Amino acid sequence: MEKATFAAGCFWGVEAEFRKLPGVADTQAGYTGGTLANPTYRDVCTDRTGHAEAVEVAFDPARITYDQLLDAFWELHDPAQLNRQGPDVGTQYRSAIFFHSPAQQAAAEASKRKQQAKHPRSIVTEIIPAGVFYRAEEYHQRYSEKHGMLACGH
Repeated sequence: MEKATFAAGCFWGVEAEFRKLPGVADTQAGYTGGTLANPTYRDVCTDRTGHAEAVEVAFDPARITYDQLLDAFWELHDPAQLNRQGPDVGTQYRSAIFFHSPAQQAAAEASKRKQQAKHPRSIVTEIIPAGVFYRAEEYHQRYSEKHGMLACGH
């Protein structure tokens, strides 16, 4: 298994979409990219910890490639919205790819260039090294599935 970490707005919907993909073994919602150790949802919602709501994806590279995960990531959200997705506003909702290896970094950068070539607005997605990932509180895990939601707010 390999890991991939993405931030694309509210982690409930992002986790649900990645979970559907064949070859994805597990997902977890959490927080990464910030400065506070062991942040809670309440901490992250202050927009002062620097964390993004993110999803860590465990995947089998023999069944789904990192490039396929990147393709799914771009489809999940609007990468040209700075620090927001839909009604969710704040740096915790930013678009980001947290890479776990030089190969993931190169693939993410190439994928972003490809997306930018066909996107009418400037893509603001950050591509940064993966740091400590803090698993979100249990009630956030598989939230959409537990509540019968198709996506955040639906």
